[in-house]
Amino acid sequence: MNPVHDKPVLLVALGGNALIKKGQEGTIAEQFENLRVPIEQIARLSLEYRIIITHGNGPQVGNLLLQQECCDAVPKLPLEILVAQTEGQIGYMIESTLDKALMALGVDERPLVSLITYVVVDKNDPAFKTPTKPIGPAFSREKARTLPYPTVETAKGFRRVAASPKPVTIVERREIQRLIDMDFIVICCGGGGIPVIREGRAFSGVDAVIDKDLASVRLALEVGVDIFMIATDVDGAVIHFGTDKARLLNRLTTAEAGHYLAQGHFPEGSMGPKVAAAAAFIQAGGRRAVITAVNRIEAAVTDLSVGTQVTA
Repeated sequence: MNPVHDKPVLLVALGGNALIKKGQEGTIAEQFENLRVPIEQIARLSLEYRIIITHGNGPQVGNLLLQQECCDAVPKLPLEILVAQTEGQIGYMIESTLDKALMALGVDERPLVSLITYVVVDKNDPAFKTPTKPIGPAFSREKARTLPYPTVETAKGFRRVAASPKPVTIVERREIQRLIDMDFIVICCGGGGIPVIREGRAFSGVDAVIDKDLASVRLALEVGVDIFMIATDVDGAVIHFGTDKARLLNRLTTAEAGHYLAQGHFPEGSMGPKVAAAAAFIQAGGRRAVITAVNRIEAAVTDLSVGTQVTA
């Protein structure tokens, strides 16, 4: 038996807060410092697990959109290109931070790789008819009327709204499988991946964003992950959030997840996709799914009392 194959596979889906915390400017120095918290834990876990890291890109792609709005000297880039840019940017930051953490542990030769990842979506997905995902900077009502794309009113002002179709499959799933079988640490599906549709035997990018957690669970199921973990800025899934009845759910069955989602306890754009993704992993036969804070990744792997453990 190959000793590498005896190591279980752990997928950690990092939220955008792993790089930029609330109240921060989001400087590169801040982002590298913030990354140390989850990445040093992942480095230690990599001694016992084969590792896949996925990540969000909300603040970073939002900054690129803001930069575009502030400059007319160069052509505007489509959303798929901006997602690809953030995949490279954040992949580099994770990989370099992880390399330092591994060297600190005395691990000098663990292979790492960051992949620009395509994610297939259905061109007939109803999300394309009713875009719902606010992205980028906020505008006044007057400015929004002049923009070449749809907008929606938010607490910050009018923002561009993009389609968020469901992921169908990860194009590079076979390559990712081979890499983890060789004990590479793989960084992929950044920002949910680059959304593409099939055109014959080829792929074509589309103007959309894919939820990072839903893309991550699609990948987890396609490559056979043992533990599916979503690391975010709270301790786990909380019902009655923001009220005096707020309660952290340490155990959450898939039936309870569906019930609480239907009741609106886990809104879209925050905890909703995380709970849906974790429940989908278990319903499809996955072994373990957990939602936890970025500073408790290591603890949540070994301690079932940490975070929200989603069960059948």
